[in-house]
Amino acid sequence: MTVSRREFLVISGVAGAGLALSSLGIDMGPVKAYAQELKKIDKMKSAKQSTTICPYCAVGCGLICSTDTKAKKIINIEGDPDHPINEGALCAKGASLFQTTSNNPDRLKKVLYRAPGSDKWQEKSWEWALGEIAKRVKATRDGNFIEKNAKGETVNRVEAIAHIGSAALDNEELWPLQAMMRALGLVYIEHQARI
Repeated sequence: MTVSRREFLVISGVAGAGLALSSLGIDMGPVKAYAQELKKIDKMKSAKQSTTICPYCAVGCGLICSTDTKAKKIINIEGDPDHPINEGALCAKGASLFQTTSNNPDRLKKVLYRAPGSDKWQEKSWEWALGEIAKRVKATRDGNFIEKNAKGETVNRVEAIAHIGSAALDNEELWPLQAMMRALGLVYIEHQARI
């Protein structure tokens, strides 16, 4: 049996339409989801709304945070339709911002450390973690500090450590951070928004 190109397109279109229509069966899933959404809508009626800026990149999309005034926690984050930059739209990171709030049950709140060669994570204190980071930065800097280059010129730099900045920081936070990185001798300093 030979099929012309026109007949092939007709058969493909009919098969695609049939496949699309076959997935429109009656399902109770959306009804349950709608019922769960009604609970959220009830909470939203008494919530206090405030605007803020997304902390992820340098675009500066506007957000609306809804806070439950009784429980004092964020219950919803969505794009701000009145914001001139994003007009209510959010990227994948901005749309998942609610996951970073403190009332998210899946958010890690303790330091987890996995020793080299180990396959298990251990809970550690913040004091231990910050001290360990400082100790390792100092050891790496001291062990890899380059005072002079091959030409004998003074360079005073460290090439074994790099730093990447965050668009979530404002200028007042970035200036001392940049000064500290330069004081350590870092030359590989980058910013998240440029990558």
